[in-house]
Amino acid sequence: MPARLLPALFLLSFMPLCAQTNEDDKTLRVFIFAGQSNMVGSDSKVADIRRFPPFAGLGNPQPAVRFTYCLGRENKTRSDGWVPLQPVNNIVGPELSFARKVTSRIKAPIAIIKVAAGGTHLGGDWNPDDPIGFKMYPLALQAVRDALADLDKRKIAWRLEGVMWHQGENDMFNEDYMKNYGANLKNFLACWRRDLGVPDLKFYLGELCTKTIWGMDLRPRMYAISVGQRSVAEADPRAEYIPTAHIGVEIGGGVGLHYHYGTLGQLQHGENYADAYLRTISIRQGPRRTFPKGWPYAGKQHVNLFILAGHRNMEGERAFTQELRKLPRGEQLAADQPAIAFKYSLGGGVIRSAGWEPLGLTGHYDNFGPELSFGASLRKEGIQNLAIAKFTHSGSQIIDWTPEGSMARSRHLYPRFIAFVKEAIAELEMKGHKVSLAGICYHLGENDMSFHPYRREAAKRLQSIITQSRKDLQRPGLTWVLSQQPPTDDKRVNNVDVVADVAAVAEGDPHTIHLKAFDLPPQEKKLVIDTAGVIRLGELIAGAVAKP
Repeated sequence: MPARLLPALFLLSFMPLCAQTNEDDKTLRVFIFAGQSNMVGSDSKVADIRRFPPFAGLGNPQPAVRFTYCLGRENKTRSDGWVPLQPVNNIVGPELSFARKVTSRIKAPIAIIKVAAGGTHLGGDWNPDDPIGFKMYPLALQAVRDALADLDKRKIAWRLEGVMWHQGENDMFNEDYMKNYGANLKNFLACWRRDLGVPDLKFYLGELCTKTIWGMDLRPRMYAISVGQRSVAEADPRAEYIPTAHIGVEIGGGVGLHYHYGTLGQLQHGENYADAYLRTISIRQGPRRTFPKGWPYAGKQHVNLFILAGHRNMEGERAFTQELRKLPRGEQLAADQPAIAFKYSLGGGVIRSAGWEPLGLTGHYDNFGPELSFGASLRKEGIQNLAIAKFTHSGSQIIDWTPEGSMARSRHLYPRFIAFVKEAIAELEMKGHKVSLAGICYHLGENDMSFHPYRREAAKRLQSIITQSRKDLQRPGLTWVLSQQPPTDDKRVNNVDVVADVAAVAEGDPHTIHLKAFDLPPQEKKLVIDTAGVIRLGELIAGAVAKP
């Protein structure tokens, strides 16, 4: 055994090696956060937290949480010991929201050790056996050892609780690193467990976000890394794959696409890790939402089922419940609508309802989509006995919804979408109702409009989805509503008239409606629609389907 390992093994030898539990609320629970730029928090800003109401206050220190860090490559920023958890260098990392959520649910104190640097490779910098470049693995290992030794010096009882890992984008640019990412990650986990003397140390492996520009123009390479990550998580009972493709992504200049999460995404990323950890120690989300007066439809009543589907804005990336309540009719829309049954699958299945619920707020990141105003508007139009099923993935592109999909098979949504619709129909029929599939309302992929190859193919791909869905659902006259916000206005993509292309699809099909949602309230950012805009979008879609 190498001599460098002996001090760590001696130091940690007294630690319990059992899986995490929530029984001990005295021992300090220590978490390691490690990775590259999307773990650092690149392109986030503390000042922007105020723009995202669910995370208000996270720019302030959290004095009850111990924090030590080493960030960066050539010019490293170090805490030089334990400090209260707080933003570093005016940027936002996932540890901020992680800590707040975890400490709100458990009594035990927590501490976070963070070592991260942008542009680093698992195959090189983080390689435990032969680190090169910035030699991140030995740096991180020493940082962890030093932090734990300091706790011992202070006579603070602690236990290592888990490693939050987010990395992989840079390995996809090196053919050897990309090809061997799974094997390298497996070795990485084994070395951490060996070198820290904790053979059952839990790892939470953050998915690379497919909503970024790299998720489109580098789809095969991103997919290759994800295959490696998933293979490790599937084979290792103490490793968990944490989906992040559905979280917020920074809006860049020009066409709007970016390759970093930015402020909102970082904060949601931290909550993803927190939710995964809380599940590990058997702390679940709140109680299931139920109908206060029972199932809303009598006996064998006929039910009109509407399907809502789409990407960022149908999911409601930047529509927040806190802002909703401040708007006219906001409190009314925020309240449950128990006359409408609601079923949902968000983020490609990451967040799912437990069956049917009353239409209302789901609690998902404190976001909501057009379904609230859509349902209320249809009721106002006199449409009764309506149910809504919503299937979205804000990190998808239209190609993922096509029957063929792409080579990235794990991102293929079409089979899951059709299965979701069939399931919704079957569940209502099992309750004795005759079901009319009143229409599929699909809001076009926002990112597709900003990437020339996808914008060029958007209408053709939509046509294939519509055609095959009617066959698979055995409804040749199924109504489709294609809602489209003003597409990206930039010289790099403007030579594709995607509005005319989509209009042509609808003009040739009496059962397809093209809804130009061009009179939305002014938006702050490209691609994404805010709270008022999402409410308006729901009203517009309802108006389109309610027309005779």
